[in-house]
Amino acid sequence: MKTLELHFLTSEGKTARLAIEDPQEPVNPVEVKNAMQSIIDAGVFMDSEGHPYEEIKTARLVERTVTEYTLE
Repeated sequence: MKTLELHFLTSEGKTARLAIEDPQEPVNPVEVKNAMQSIIDAGVFMDSEGHPYEEIKTARLVERTVTEYTLE
């Protein structure tokens, strides 16, 4: 499964993360940056302590592979 992780800095300088599962690919960095700025401008997202997102930090596409083993 792939996840697009959007990392922001809050008003307290801490990192906050939004994760989007199964994003549209290929990921367009310009569109991601514009979407992140829209999230900041809307002012509706806050971290768990109530601090608003204020700055774009980074974005990354994460691919995770899980292998389960049957243990008898």
